[in-house]
Amino acid sequence: MSRKTRKILYIQYTNPAAFPPLEHSSQILANDGWSVLFLGIGAMGGADALRFAQHERVDVRQMAFCKRGLMQKLHYVRFTLWTLAWAIWWRPEWLYASDLLSCPAARLINLLLGVKVIYHEHDSPEATGATFFMRICLSARKQLARHSQICILPNEQRASIFAEQTGAENMLCVWNCPARAEAEMSGGDHENEAFWVLYHGSIVPPRLPETVLFALTMLPERVKLRVIGYETVGHLGYVEELREMAMKLGIANRMEFLGSIPTRGELLELCRKSDVGLAFMPENGGDINLRYMAGASNKPFDYLASGLTLLVTDLPEWRKMFVEPGYALACDPKSAESIASALRWLIDHPEQARQMGELGREKIIAEWHYEKAFSPVIKRLSTHSFQESSNGAD
Repeated sequence: MSRKTRKILYIQYTNPAAFPPLEHSSQILANDGWSVLFLGIGAMGGADALRFAQHERVDVRQMAFCKRGLMQKLHYVRFTLWTLAWAIWWRPEWLYASDLLSCPAARLINLLLGVKVIYHEHDSPEATGATFFMRICLSARKQLARHSQICILPNEQRASIFAEQTGAENMLCVWNCPARAEAEMSGGDHENEAFWVLYHGSIVPPRLPETVLFALTMLPERVKLRVIGYETVGHLGYVEELREMAMKLGIANRMEFLGSIPTRGELLELCRKSDVGLAFMPENGGDINLRYMAGASNKPFDYLASGLTLLVTDLPEWRKMFVEPGYALACDPKSAESIASALRWLIDHPEQARQMGELGREKIIAEWHYEKAFSPVIKRLSTHSFQESSNGAD
């Protein structure tokens, strides 16, 4: 007699492909025989182009994106009813909800259908100054956290804060690591003698400051900057500002803006054709997500998986995690001279730089990969399944 196919329903009020951990976890579950269904929406701008790699057991369905305003509120109600209808028809065993805006729909499904819940919070919300709608979402978040079988956060400090805020008990910390296979790919071909500095992610001033452009003017012509990603609502037009500044500084021919790369496979192929990856964070981030980024930022892990040396902000947790083991150099992102000095060292010491990148890639393969990070979740899923089977046998 064939075993019944296990089903898990992912819901996100955004484009799920914008979150690599969702792709990794769904692939792990699908490879283990689960049927996986994503219900999400589109996204504004370049993030809408992002897509998961295809898998025969993973299905992705999305509503169109809707801009802010009254129509978005109606759109959200429609999304909530849409996900509920799918849950009633598809009858998943588990619900995998991501981030604040999925909480009302997830709690409704959990309450009405009794579906077990995994709540994964990628970005922690700030409660101060919340609108009436956001207060509803925060209340649903608290209720969902207390009724979830598993709550996942990507950073230990944030997990502790989340537990204090919500009273959640079933906490797990899962870092936003790449898949192991992504680090096992061979390196890409480099363009002649060019030394490529890479940035990928949301294109905002704190992550890609103008000082990087000024640093380029202090370095040899062969040092170039490759930018991959998309603008956010708060910084529309920033790419054009960087283009104009590059023109004024006379380095426009040393920069390339590639926009959003649809799949991670294509993204990491470009990473492997680069030499060093930029992973900057504000030194005094007021946002909880910026204060506790160690393990939560997929950017440095992606660079390491591609064999790149890292250039990180000189912060204690980043030094401990990346600089002291020998995977990265630290600098002050506010200082063009500091950035240029670190890059110059890597240019002048190519063999040491290559060894740093390879050491980081080996760390990903050995330990910092999503299969290992997500294994406690798999263990808990198996435990719940075993308990239900035992109860059924009784």
